[in-house]
Amino acid sequence: YLARKFFCLWAKVTFGQVLPSKARCFYDQKILQKTFGEWKEQWTVCREKKLRADNHYRHLLLNLIFKAWGAYVCQRQGKRNKYHIAESHAKTQTMLRTWQRWLVFVDVQRTKHKLQSVAVAFRERSCLRISWAVWRRQHYQKCAGRKMNILALQHWAQSLQFRAWLQWQELYLYTQNEKQKDIRAVTHHQHWELRRCMGAWLGYLNLHRVKKRQNELAQEFHQSRALQRCFSNWQLSWEWRRRMHAHQRDLEKQAARIALWRAFAHWKHYVVLCVEEAQQCELAEKHYQCHLLVRALLCGIWEGQW
Repeated sequence: YLARKFFCLWAKVTFGQVLPSKARCFYDQKILQKTFGEWKEQWTVCREKKLRADNHYRHLLLNLIFKAWGAYVCQRQGKRNKYHIAESHAKTQTMLRTWQRWLVFVDVQRTKHKLQSVAVAFRERSCLRISWAVWRRQHYQKCAGRKMNILALQHWAQSLQFRAWLQWQELYLYTQNEKQKDIRAVTHHQHWELRRCMGAWLGYLNLHRVKKRQNELAQEFHQSRALQRCFSNWQLSWEWRRRMHAHQRDLEKQAARIALWRAFAHWKHYVVLCVEEAQQCELAEKHYQCHLLVRALLCGIWEGQW
């Protein structure tokens, strides 16, 4: 913040109240306004000329209109060429002027940046030295205060712990005595209750044993009857399944024999056909060879005669 403040003061002292950026913006705005005004005047003049020419051409003959239009087109083309030449010349002149001014501005900006960097570096070094000394002094004070606060808190915590330890020790001894008294009373009551419950539990246990023995005998008899019934049912079903599996295996063997016999019959028929075909091919080949021999002999005989 201080660097920005001093930079603004230095810029005002160096360049005055008007900064280069504001002057450059104002210059660009004025150039745009002038160019727009000239373009608007020329556009209105051209439009008025066109309207007059149109009104005049409506009352003339077609040939005069064509001749005048040709002359107007040639004249307009020449004006356009001159306007383009003038515009290109003006652009080059403005570019040269802007380039020269931009070079001057760049040199000024470079010198300004160098001076600004030197001033900022000097200001930063001076500010950093002062702030570093102040910060070190405050840091040492804070560290010393923090250490003193830590020692005071430790002493206060130790005193509180010692007081709490004494109070807790007294309370612990009192609670231990009360617990021992309660434990003795509870153990006495438990012993008396255990004696009473033991007598009742032994009577219940004898009765429960008798009932359990009767239930076990009844359950064993029921299980034996159920096992006999299940075993007889399982034996019958196993015998039926064994017969069904044997019958199915016989059927599968019979089907395999039939399929094998059919395959052998097909193969035998195929072999007979192959043998017959081979014999026919051999006979045909012999016949063809005999025919070739006969033809060769006939050709030889005819050649001998000739």
